[in-house]
Amino acid sequence: MKTLQDIENQIIRLTTSIEVNYPELYANLDENPITIPTEIHPDMDVAIMEEYLESLKEILKEYTKTHNKK
Repeated sequence: MKTLQDIENQIIRLTTSIEVNYPELYANLDENPITIPTEIHPDMDVAIMEEYLESLKEILKEYTKTHNKK
């Protein structure tokens, strides 16, 4: 079972990779509705962070389908 710290480390590695390799996508991550919590003070547990990690992976997957890396 993954710990919260494991998931957070994966998120950090993935967002760093996006920042370095796809800066145009990285600039828009904070504007994406998937990444904005709907609750005022969300509880950041393992399930929520895992869902967030998966949403980042999906965003990157869809982006790379439509944008070729130079």
